[in-house]
Amino acid sequence: MQFEYQNPTHLIFGAGSLARLGEMAAAHGKRALLVTGGGSVKRNGTFDRALSSLADAGVAVSVCDGVEPNPRLATVKRGAALAREQDCDLVIALGGGSVMDAAKVMAAAVFYEGDPWDMIYHGQPEPYVPTRALPLVTVPTLAATGSEMNCGAVITNEGTTEKSFVQAACMYPKVALLDPELTTSVPKDQTAYGVCDLITHITEGYFNGAGNTPIQDRFAEGVILTAMEYAPKAIANGNDLDARSQIQWAATVALNGWIQSGSGSVGFPVHMIEHTVSAYHDIAHAAGLAILNPAWMRFAARRNPAKFVQFAERLFGLPGKGSDDLECALAGIDRFEAFLKAIGCPTRFSDLGIDGSLVETYARETLRIMHDENGQLPAIPPLSEADIVEVLRAAL
Repeated sequence: MQFEYQNPTHLIFGAGSLARLGEMAAAHGKRALLVTGGGSVKRNGTFDRALSSLADAGVAVSVCDGVEPNPRLATVKRGAALAREQDCDLVIALGGGSVMDAAKVMAAAVFYEGDPWDMIYHGQPEPYVPTRALPLVTVPTLAATGSEMNCGAVITNEGTTEKSFVQAACMYPKVALLDPELTTSVPKDQTAYGVCDLITHITEGYFNGAGNTPIQDRFAEGVILTAMEYAPKAIANGNDLDARSQIQWAATVALNGWIQSGSGSVGFPVHMIEHTVSAYHDIAHAAGLAILNPAWMRFAARRNPAKFVQFAERLFGLPGKGSDDLECALAGIDRFEAFLKAIGCPTRFSDLGIDGSLVETYARETLRIMHDENGQLPAIPPLSEADIVEVLRAAL
């Protein structure tokens, strides 16, 4: 193993942490662009509490609300323009992963005179990687994406029906305030989707990484087991603060780089395919992941079952007969899919009213946006267009 790891985000975790928003924001700026979503933070009082904390610390606020569940390029442009007009020197994201992703790109777009879509990797020869962004403070209200403590963002171009990502060191949040109390009002379906999202972040690296990474594997398996243990509790009782806390911490460590460091992961194929599908249908991101991940896992297990046997043995206690025991591998995937279904996630595209009429288009568009030197989607094994179609058809 050869790797480097650095995460500069100052993390503050615990019930009541929202009260420190003003204190933390004031250390980085005097006028904040406060980015929010569709209104739930206003209905449940979180927005007013945030404004009060900021006012007490002398931080002025300009509000950019209405960020969509799959944040759109037009919204990013609107937020960046508002930040410039109001001379904001700080961005605060108060919401779920979509709000945090949009806020990151807004913070970078303030200093970029071109189209922010240039920053998003969508198959162009040389994406513009931003090197400067306004300081960002993240306050997640949903445990899911881990965007609060990483430097990535996913944006949808509604004009071209494309959805893809950007990663840039300047977009690491300066501070992440994780207050599990803010997640207690999240509905059961969104709680379940968040659990699926965090687990998929882990399985992408776990199954697409180098061999002989026992520490990383144990990290990954431990977080997944914790999420699977506490998810039913959080869904059954949204006010179970302990369960909410465990799920929120799991979501953060699932994608803050710690588990993936040294794993040698070659890609996130399930995410890339899902991005294409949700660009066309505007479905909940993690709902698409819940459908695609087991389908992809079965495809990959039939080609190289060893890691899937380990998954089945360690997470579900299934007795493997050896590293090539495909029956054990597939049984573990069945157990995993059953868990997703039990907590309320869809497991087939038909559950969402999506048929197979566009599977070839999804496959082609996925490869146009992301491919290796052989024209395949990076993964273990690499996926051709026909392979992606096979995965998609298995998910119908």
